[in-house]
Amino acid sequence: MTLIVRDLRPDVPADPEGFARVRGLALPYILFTSESVRHNALHTHPDARYRPLVAEEDGEIIGTAQVLLAYDSSEPGQGVLNIHVRPDRAGRGAGGLLLRTAEEYLASLGATKVLGWVLDEPANRAFAERHGYRASRSAHFLRLDLEAAGLPPLPPTPPGVELRSAADFADDPRPLFELDAETLQDEPGDLDFESRGYDDWLARTWDHPLLNRELTMAACVGGRPVAFSTAYTDGDGRYSTAMTGTARAHRGKGLAKLAKLHSLHRARAAGVTEAFTGNDTGNDPMIAINEWLGYEICATEVHHVRELG
Repeated sequence: MTLIVRDLRPDVPADPEGFARVRGLALPYILFTSESVRHNALHTHPDARYRPLVAEEDGEIIGTAQVLLAYDSSEPGQGVLNIHVRPDRAGRGAGGLLLRTAEEYLASLGATKVLGWVLDEPANRAFAERHGYRASRSAHFLRLDLEAAGLPPLPPTPPGVELRSAADFADDPRPLFELDAETLQDEPGDLDFESRGYDDWLARTWDHPLLNRELTMAACVGGRPVAFSTAYTDGDGRYSTAMTGTARAHRGKGLAKLAKLHSLHRARAAGVTEAFTGNDTGNDPMIAINEWLGYEICATEVHHVRELG
């Protein structure tokens, strides 16, 4: 057996395909396709110094690592690292080799702290703790069977509110960017994020191959979006909510819930059979919305942190 770690080659089709396959087997609650892997490799902001890695055993990709600087955080020196190994290839050293390579790279960039998500399973948590990582907050993955579960019916749209899809903003998506940038500031987590501008948002969000503009819905007042729910789809009957939020001045009116419900109804009508979303354990408003929609917790991740140096 020969095990190596190397950089992902985004323009070699077998590499993005292998990367997406590993992620799908190790963490099936997040959508990944070969197209999205390639897009992330080529279009992540240069300041992130993004370096996707693969662990290869006798020519087969069995592990992956997403390695980057938290370039959109106000605190410098923070690295982000997420490692996944095929469950049927665990215990062969791929995770440890990916971790060592990734930490050395982040340290060379001046990172003093590394943050990453670990699936809440004994072997995964033991791996993280063995390598010096301490547990922080947790988050749930939730799943909704759109074939078997009944969605709540669509309520009347409130006076003065219009539901529009992201496709309706194709000529000028800037209002969606501005709403996304505002809600990003209030996203709970160990990192505080700041918008890096319209061009970065276009590359990272608007042009992302998983973004489904027809299913991404916004509640608009006076023609301007004030609440939204972003939908990703993989073309294989799976749907994921990437972000849901409301402008501060319009919170407490149920508009984000309304946008997400419209998105899910559209998704089911389009043939989507399985929907996923995620919630920080402290995000009580969104947890309540997702429970009302019929989502059920299917897995939990725990954020882990390690100081470098």
